[in-house]
Amino acid sequence: MRASAYEKKSWGIGYLMILPYLLFFIAFSLVPIFFGLRISFYDWALLGSKKFVALKNYRHVFVDKEFWTYTGHTFLFVIIAVPLLVLVGLGLALLINQIRKGQGFFRATVFLPMMLSVSVISTIWVIFLQPYSGLLSQILKLVGYKNEIFWITQPVLAWVSIIMATVWWTVGLVFILYLAGLQDIPQTFYEAGQIEGASRWQSFRYITFPSLSRITLLVIVLETIACFKIFGQSKLITSGGPAGGTKTIVFMIYEKGFKTFDLGYASAVSILLMLIIMIISALQFKYMPSED
Repeated sequence: MRASAYEKKSWGIGYLMILPYLLFFIAFSLVPIFFGLRISFYDWALLGSKKFVALKNYRHVFVDKEFWTYTGHTFLFVIIAVPLLVLVGLGLALLINQIRKGQGFFRATVFLPMMLSVSVISTIWVIFLQPYSGLLSQILKLVGYKNEIFWITQPVLAWVSIIMATVWWTVGLVFILYLAGLQDIPQTFYEAGQIEGASRWQSFRYITFPSLSRITLLVIVLETIACFKIFGQSKLITSGGPAGGTKTIVFMIYEKGFKTFDLGYASAVSILLMLIIMIISALQFKYMPSED
């Protein structure tokens, strides 16, 4: 059946509307990816000559102890930060969804940190984490803990600091997605549950949580991708320390590319990171339930 002139016009307008995004995506995503893939096959210094080395950079990566150490750091961060973001975002959404007056104020308050840059967020948290005058130290003193805590210079606490800053900064997106999902659930579901004698926990378990399954999948995929790319917090809060304990894969790419100017090696690590993210995202879509 032939499409009408109106349908053809509608399709044309649709393509025209997405054209700017496609051009932007090609120029700033696809082109850099293919250029980085090309560089990864070269021994390419920033100011020196380039030499084709085939898979040498990739072989070097797989035997590089630093790569595996920083990969472990990155996975540790993802494994802890993503569930925290889901739990905190969902908890805030459930809490604020119960508020009828002033809900807009609370929505803006939770989402506000998302509007700030990583440099601003990191500066705020460095101030919060000062061992003597920081906000966290003052709060601990109020509850009776007198010893000073050196958040940034102790290996475990350095990661705790980065994770706290990340959750505070990015939980706004998770919160907004869950809040929209909660407000989209028909109230008749809960009314039917009350008639059947369902408790609050049963209503959450059998109505709320299943209804949010697709949003949960979206949140986990988006936050996993974002957390694998962590760099700013590690660089600006702890400078990768103590003793390299908070360096990540992207931190390694930064050092190889912009400190030692080994562009070929840095590009190889970047391509491997992209593949790791793609594989994990694909597995999440395949094995996580997404149907209501």
